[in-house]
Parts: sequence; structure tokens; C-alpha cells
Amino acid sequence: MIRVSHPGSFKAGQAVVRRDVYRCGRVWSEHALRVVADTSEALVAACPPGAQTRWPALYLKARTHGDRSVRTEAFDVMATGAWELADAVWQETELLLWKQPGAWFSVNAFYTNAGLRNWYVNFERPTVRTDDGFDTFDLAVDLVVSPGLTDWHWKDEDEYAHVRRLGIITDAEHQAVDAARDQALAMLTERSGPFADATAWTSWRWNPAWPAPRLPRPARSGEGAAPTGG
Repeated sequence: MIRVSHPGSFKAGQAVVRRDVYRCGRVWSEHALRVVADTSEALVAACPPGAQTRWPALYLKARTHGDRSVRTEAFDVMATGAWELADAVWQETELLLWKQPGAWFSVNAFYTNAGLRNWYVNFERPTVRTDDGFDTFDLAVDLVVSPGLTDWHWKDEDEYAHVRRLGIITDAEHQAVDAARDQALAMLTERSGPFADATAWTSWRWNPAWPAPRLPRPARSGEGAAPTGG
């Protein structure tokens, strides 16, 4: 998909951790991934079911039970800056993630045994490289795109409005998200970025020679049910 590496890049197959870090400096989530490719164009990483994650306990409960009222409560807790992380594992889907340097969104693809389930544009802060991987921060709103790139819809606009009211997303971040929405839609319309190589992405599957990635620190006991993707 992407071929030219750059100095200081991660190696293919290397385990890295994607962290969502709130502006108070506290980690909101951690997700273990393996690098597929890392170039000047984009970082591509992936994981299968079984990859280690950590999420705030309330947010994990909301995702496990599909209770959006608990998701709202989790955002209320985020605004206080105080929460505890709970161990979990990724389930049900294989994930392939594409993120350009400086971009306010990533393009993700979710796969089941039947193949590509959907594309998912996740709006988030630009990545900051770390020794273990990269940091970003999820900005709530998402764009869900059909496997064939023919249909799309916005997701979680209500939660985006709620976190805006809470002050979790600043005015400057809101302006960046608005610009990123236009950029993502243009990429989709023009079939650029990963959408330019949609056939290869559609046929991609997790390399079975790679074990599911683990977080850099040992997971605590009692791993819970996990996010399933999208």
C-alpha cells in the first residue's frame, strides 16, 4: 500500500501503543497495535481480536452493554479529569488504521470473517510520536463509510455536541474538526489517500504469523470485555 520508509520510522511488525491523552495529561485509553508500514506519507497499523487495550471503566461498561447513557456519564467524568482505566481486549474485528502526519483524522477499516465490514473515519488530534508508539485524542464525531465507498453517514454527532458543551473539545479543536470533515470528504470523493487503493485494503487481512500485540506494561488481572470497533 505504502512503500517508502523514513528515518526514525517504526518497523513493520513492531508492537506500538496508541494512546488517547486528554489535555490535562491523563491517559484516556491505550490500544496495542502492530505496524504494517510507516512512511513519510502515513503510519499504517493494525490489530486482530485479542489485542490488549485499556479504557476508562465507565466507557468500557458502556461499550460492553451498548448503553449510550453510560457513555454520556463517561464523558461527564472525563470533564472532571479523574478516572480509572480498566483492562480489556479488542474483539470481533480486525482493524487496519491509516494516519497522516499532522492530520486531524485517521482512516480505519474493520474486518470480520466475511471481509471488509466498513470504513471508519475517526476525528482526532494529530499524532505525537512516543518511544512506545503515538499519542492522539479522540474528538467524538466519526464518519462511517460503506465497503464500496458508495454510502456514508456521520456518527455520534450528539456526543460531539455534548463534549463541546462540557468544554472537552475547545473552540480551536472544533474549527480543526470542521476543516478535517471537508478534507476527509474530499479524500473520499477524489478516491485519494487509502481510498485510492481501496481494492488492496478490501483484500487485506491480519498476518497470522504476527501474535496479537500487547501493551508495553503488563495488563492487570481481570481483563474485561472489549471494544469491537466502530
